[in-house]
Amino acid sequence: MIYTDTRDNSVRVDFKTAVVNGMNEKTGGLYIPVDFPKLDKSFLNKDPEPNLREIAFEMAKPYVEGEIPDDDLRRIINDAYPFPAKVSGLDPNSYVLELFHGPTCAFKDFGARFMARVMSYFNRNESTPLHILVATSGDTGSAVGSAFHNVPGLDVTILYPEGKISPLQEKQLSTFDGNVRALKVKGTFDDCQKLVKTAFTDNELRSKLRLSSANSINISRLLPQSFYYMYAALYVKNRAWQYNKIENPSIMMVVPSGNFGNLTSGLIAREMGAPITGFVAATNTNRTVPDWIATGDYKARPSVATYANAMDVGAPSNYERIAAMYSFDQVKQLFASYWLDDDGIMASIKDCYSKTGYTIDPHGAVGWKAWSDIKNGAMTELQNGTKGDWTKPGLTPNLPEWADDVTKKKNAIGVILETAHPAKFGSIVAQATGKNPSIPDRLEKVMKLEDKAIPMENDYEKFKNWLIENL
Repeated sequence: MIYTDTRDNSVRVDFKTAVVNGMNEKTGGLYIPVDFPKLDKSFLNKDPEPNLREIAFEMAKPYVEGEIPDDDLRRIINDAYPFPAKVSGLDPNSYVLELFHGPTCAFKDFGARFMARVMSYFNRNESTPLHILVATSGDTGSAVGSAFHNVPGLDVTILYPEGKISPLQEKQLSTFDGNVRALKVKGTFDDCQKLVKTAFTDNELRSKLRLSSANSINISRLLPQSFYYMYAALYVKNRAWQYNKIENPSIMMVVPSGNFGNLTSGLIAREMGAPITGFVAATNTNRTVPDWIATGDYKARPSVATYANAMDVGAPSNYERIAAMYSFDQVKQLFASYWLDDDGIMASIKDCYSKTGYTIDPHGAVGWKAWSDIKNGAMTELQNGTKGDWTKPGLTPNLPEWADDVTKKKNAIGVILETAHPAKFGSIVAQATGKNPSIPDRLEKVMKLEDKAIPMENDYEKFKNWLIENL
């Protein structure tokens, strides 16, 4: 497979180059496949559907062809995924896709563990380590730290905004040792991301250190997240008649989104043949993408802190990939978009629990509320000409081409991505539901570890000097 660049489509590189470089140091652009191969229909139409590992192998194979042999690819996938992606029904036309069954209880385990093993594979014959820089607004850093800890040939530096993530999330970041360390930056996630991106385009620094990224700007983090979209879509399609009395379901993926890498992974799955009709881009007060869909103007802005902190991103990197894959008109046909403030997030956690008995985290709660509003009148109001105020929480005034599936055909099924375990936001969830969520053992153990985070100013030269002096 050949990869190009979101800022220069004349660029041609192989998978290894795209993975090891992270992003194009010359242009600052993100790597993207030149095309998206379709999976064979006989594979897609299996009933019961293939398991996650089988899907991962078939989806990954064309992207690594000629660079990772099949046997090695199977070993990478089997080692990366000893845990499931679990699909559960919530109500007659809603499912939840639980992505928190990995070691750090967040969806980013799916991408990070695949990426770590691929990077280690490509670095196996190198004499110097590959230095991974990653900015996190919550869960990325812990997933990357866990996935890369003690992996040969790799060294990881995680940047996170001091005081702007949950205490449990910070514990998951600040307690690593060995080849992984965390820097707590006096600033926002966008400041952390800017420090990382600047480092990648600094020729002097790159002459001293071999750098790569583990954010969703890295294609090897993005591609594996498409695996669970394919699995969930096939799972729901095969059960829609039995469980939902819908013969030909129109499947909507409702995606809590911050940097929009997760949603972009869903787009890749759809391009490869996943039976996904459309997407709901659901976010918090950092509503850069909903505003873009509402107005046609993309305006990055400083991020603001919310209860759903992993989505506190004002300048989402993967906007570039979405804009490279689709025209704006195509985006409007494919996406509904929705945003919610903190009061709405709290009310949504309570609403989901009271109606279904399901305890959902603040990010999944944005998805729950988005899908609830869409299927219970908000889309109908848009079709009837009541557009509302896009600067206020709710559904963005844009009619996707699948609107009738929700309002008239009644064959739409929503799959809400639950991206983190509710225990990671225990105080918020308890306040909303009146009940403390159960804490998995693997999270409880982390709380007893020693903090080792290193303070860092929001200053690129100081950050650069620290890297040179310490790595």
